[in-house]
Amino acid sequence: MVGFGNVLDFESINKAVQNGIQKFGKIDALVNNAGYGAYEPLESFPRENIIKQFNTNIIGLMDVVRAIIPHFRQNKDGVIVNISSIGGQMTFALGSLYHGTKFAVEGISESLHYEMNEIGVKVKIVQPGFIATDFGGRSFDFQAGEITEYQALIGSLMKQWQNPKNTVSPPSLVAEVIYNAVTDGTNQLRYRAGDDAHFLLDSRKKMSDEEFFAMMNSQLEK
Repeated sequence: MVGFGNVLDFESINKAVQNGIQKFGKIDALVNNAGYGAYEPLESFPRENIIKQFNTNIIGLMDVVRAIIPHFRQNKDGVIVNISSIGGQMTFALGSLYHGTKFAVEGISESLHYEMNEIGVKVKIVQPGFIATDFGGRSFDFQAGEITEYQALIGSLMKQWQNPKNTVSPPSLVAEVIYNAVTDGTNQLRYRAGDDAHFLLDSRKKMSDEEFFAMMNSQLEK
């Protein structure tokens, strides 16, 4: 297993890939898990925060994928696993930056699914629901801002996040889903992790926009 210390540093990414090849001879799978969630009213976001969110969750991911593709192409083998989220196909309020990046991960991965097939490489998307990880800690950048009109919504969301009604799954579940995605030998693109992921994503597909928004709004206490 090789870790990428800084996905914002393309030189360090290339170095990690080369070190991995030198140590193991061959890299079989890439798991793109680096990322964080920035939540705040879009009106309040400083531009540098917007750039940081997209650089980390999108540009960093693409740089890592680009660095590994030549090795996979040479071997005509490999699996790319990009960690998305239920937030890559549905959204919560205040997450325009985070969800923007995760929707992008879905689109990038789906397009790659076609072109990587030409060189014998599989692309997978893992969509975790609410997982008991540090994402709610150092990987969660929440700012309430000072604009009065958003404070009621912010307060409601904070109550929901602190006392989630959805099932929180253990990290081991995501590890199992990733392992299955890498080893199942299929061309399946998307894999969900968590009962809440199945419920919310199925609901998003089956319901109209109005029905889904009404369901989500009903969970907010204002």
